[in-house]
Amino acid sequence: MTDPYAASADADSSARDIELDTAALRVLAHPLRLNVLSLLRERGPSTAGRIAGELGINPGAASYHLRRLAAGGLIVEEPGRGTGRERWWRSAHRQSIHDPAAASGAEREAGLGYTHAVALAAADRLRRSAQELPRIRGEWLDVITYSDFLLRLTPADVHRMRAEIFEVIERYRADGGESEGAVPVALQLQAFPVPGTARPPAGDE
Repeated sequence: MTDPYAASADADSSARDIELDTAALRVLAHPLRLNVLSLLRERGPSTAGRIAGELGINPGAASYHLRRLAAGGLIVEEPGRGTGRERWWRSAHRQSIHDPAAASGAEREAGLGYTHAVALAAADRLRRSAQELPRIRGEWLDVITYSDFLLRLTPADVHRMRAEIFEVIERYRADGGESEGAVPVALQLQAFPVPGTARPPAGDE
C-alpha cells in the first residue's frame, strides 16, 4: 500500500519513492503526522505556522510533528528560506510505500499501526472535504464523487483489482498535472472486508 496522498505536487520534491522500514512506519503511525506530510507533498515547502493554520492545530503541535518527520528522514529543511525562528520544510520523497505481504516481525507489527493511522487520516480528509463542499466551484462539484460499493470478492480478486486500478492511476499521474486548471486531487481507494466477516473462527484469534 502507499500512503493516502502519494502524488507530489511539489516540483522540488525528490521523484524517488521510499519503501518504509520499521522506524519510518513507527514515525508515520499517527494520522496527524500523515496529514502534515501529505500537505507538504501537495502544496510544497511550508512552515509550522502555515501548516497549523491549514490543519487547524496548535503551531507547537505542528512543529513537533515536523521534527518527528525530519528525524525519520521523511522531510528535510528547505535551504535558503526562512529566518532563525521560521524554518521551512519540504517532503524528501514523492510517495511512501509499504507492502504488508513482504513484511515480517517488527516491521509487520509497526505496519499495523501505520495502516490504522492511514485509515484515520483518510477519514479526516474526507470530513474536511465535505465541509468545504459549499465553497467548491461548480465545475468541480459536477465531477466530485463519494462512492461506496459492496462486492463479494476473494483476496485474489482484491489483489487483481487493486493492480488494475493502480495501473490507471499511474497512467493519469504520468499524463496529467500540466493542464490548465489542474489542481491536486486526492483519490482515496479503500478495499477491506466488511467488519466482522473475515475474522478467524472463535478460539483461533
